[in-house]
Amino acid sequence: MNKIDLEGRTAIVTGGGVGIGRAIAERMLASGANVVIWDISQDNLDAALEANDAGERLQGAKVDVTDPAQIAAARDLALRSHDRIDILVNNAGIAGPAKKSWEYSVEEWRAVVDLDLTGVFLCCRAVMSHMMDNGYGRIVNIASIAGKEGNPNASAYSAAKAGVIGLTKSLGKELAEAGVLVNCVTPAAIRTAIFDQITQEHVDYMLSRIPLGRLGRVDEAAALVAWLASEDCSFSTGGVFDLSGGRATY
Repeated sequence: MNKIDLEGRTAIVTGGGVGIGRAIAERMLASGANVVIWDISQDNLDAALEANDAGERLQGAKVDVTDPAQIAAARDLALRSHDRIDILVNNAGIAGPAKKSWEYSVEEWRAVVDLDLTGVFLCCRAVMSHMMDNGYGRIVNIASIAGKEGNPNASAYSAAKAGVIGLTKSLGKELAEAGVLVNCVTPAAIRTAIFDQITQEHVDYMLSRIPLGRLGRVDEAAALVAWLASEDCSFSTGGVFDLSGGRATY
């Protein structure tokens, strides 16, 4: 593992109790950061905290990132504990049902878009002013290759992740002179618990499109995010960083 210096920084990782989010949180801990995990599942939070004996450097809060009040309360708690927030990783998300777009109910569509897109906006909104006041910040949004290409039977997810890409580009421009850099990562298929929500047919479709011929690993995602969250990432903002095993073509 290459060393990435996050010493003394404080990071919030949403959906950080399992999967990619947990790998990101653990990589940031290993890089010297204080980490606050936000997760809607108390069980996931407890498991992540128990697995990483980092003392006060690792904390958790049960947060629904579609609820602005819960986000504000968790942000204030993080500030009381660490005085500053330097890094925000928006990772929380759901795949939604595997259906044709005309089979989606309005409720199913809104559930995916509210979490995967609006939740990202709400978390960014909650910390941006603080980062601007400090003259420093790194925001990394976890989008998806589906946001570039559109996956069949995943229209809500694809649309939401496309929105995350657009939001990243807008925020990158808006915050460029404030010392706050905003980038996103667009993974192809990385096997995590979210695959429990996806049919094997859909998994096989995604895998068939990856030239490297394998699924991505959570530690590979964590390594890229950790660099984007570091001071070494100093001239990239509004960027889209592929993690697709060769699937991405633009």
